[in-house]
Amino acid sequence: MELSFGFIINLVIGIYLFMDARKRNKSAILWGILGLIIGPLVLGIYFIQTGRKMIGWIIVILAIIWYIIAIVLGILGAIIGLL
Repeated sequence: MELSFGFIINLVIGIYLFMDARKRNKSAILWGILGLIIGPLVLGIYFIQTGRKMIGWIIVILAIIWYIIAIVLGILGAIIGLL
């Protein structure tokens, strides 16, 4: 369930970036693919690039914190699995 939820979020972000990048004369295919693969981090960077700096930085910081938590929990799970 979680994997499909994350994929749906990345898909929505990718579609949004593709459509908004076309309106702003940016590379729509590049932003769409990056949004599909990386998701929230790319969305924050896109907002920063297009002048919406406050929301962009908030999204980038939250995405980095989320990735750090996921890595730490993954390492802890691997260590506990070895015990």
